[in-house]
Amino acid sequence: MQNKMLQDVIIYVVKSMKNRMMRSILTIVSILIGIMAIFALVSFGQGLSSYVNQIGQEAGADKLIAQPRGFGPPGTSSTPLTKDDLDFIKKVKDVSEASGVVMQQAEISLDVDKPGKWVFVMGMSTIPSEQRLIDESFGGIDILKGRNLKSGDKNKAVIGYNYQFADKIFSKPLKLGDKIFVNDVEFKIIGFYEEIGNSQDDSNFYITINDAEELFSKKDEYAFIYIRADKGVNPSELAAKLEEKLRKEKNQKEGEETFFIQTFEQLLETFGTILLVLNAVLAIIAGISVLVAAVNITNTMYTAVLERTKEIGIMKSIGARNSTILFIFFMESGAIGLIGGAIGILLGYGLAKLGGLFAASAGFALLKPAFPWWLIVGSLMFSFAVGAASGFLPARAASKLKPVDALRYE
Repeated sequence: MQNKMLQDVIIYVVKSMKNRMMRSILTIVSILIGIMAIFALVSFGQGLSSYVNQIGQEAGADKLIAQPRGFGPPGTSSTPLTKDDLDFIKKVKDVSEASGVVMQQAEISLDVDKPGKWVFVMGMSTIPSEQRLIDESFGGIDILKGRNLKSGDKNKAVIGYNYQFADKIFSKPLKLGDKIFVNDVEFKIIGFYEEIGNSQDDSNFYITINDAEELFSKKDEYAFIYIRADKGVNPSELAAKLEEKLRKEKNQKEGEETFFIQTFEQLLETFGTILLVLNAVLAIIAGISVLVAAVNITNTMYTAVLERTKEIGIMKSIGARNSTILFIFFMESGAIGLIGGAIGILLGYGLAKLGGLFAASAGFALLKPAFPWWLIVGSLMFSFAVGAASGFLPARAASKLKPVDALRYE
């Protein structure tokens, strides 16, 4: 009996929606826009979160990074880290290894007589274990073509992934053996790094630390010092210990240090917090569309109640309960929300995939949407809940109508 009643209610709801096809479609459109926006935006947020987590896993939990405190692009600090700082850090107990990196913006060009592009040029160690430390810190990237820098290399460079493609950095793609100028100094390309996923890192330019110090007149000055903790050592405790010891070594007061040391876990937590806030802001913006849709559904259902007042009277006069009338209108508004949500998810999926392709073509492969199962199920449940909740008051009003008054209604 219960199944038969449910079947009758579903048939009645479908017929009612078909009889008011245009109004139903417009109401569905109003909610699908909001669900589409929420689905697409949250999928990008999930993609970014997955990227950050992947970088964290590939970089490993044993990494720390020391940086100068201050403002401005890397390499422009008035108080850079020095070789003395690096040597001191290397001697601290529980530090497995450490490597300093010179980093400076410079103009690169294919011809000395033509304007070039401004990118970050990094001077890195040629000791293999220290190179691995730096590569792991960049998310476990490896050499894609050619080879890495080695001891004895002079005026040779390994360059980022994007240099291999036309119109990414230069109008023509570069290949192994090509010549390129950095601040009018000629370098030979000996390798390409794998894709990192963002246009800045994939346009980095890597040379030996000796070449960088000579090129930028930065003898024994570092923009970063990458550190690996010994096995079994808590990186957060090591970071606190290093800060304390280096502060005393540099004779600086607590809170007035010219440097700071973070674990990669802390760095990723910062990114995670930023992503959480960003996702919340985007969801609120998209939620405004859903709120407008909710008002529209409420209005539609109130109109439907007025139009079907006589029908309600007839149903009540032949024994329909208040709960049955409530359930009918509740289901109808919920169905509108569910249909709008389903279409919104499909359109949001297409929009997110298209956005991901555009981002990848612009050099931001990290902006790749992710579609976890809970996002799909949650969006469907949310859309049904919005529809059902929006129709509750009109449904309640319909259920409270007295049969006699409903039958007299014109």
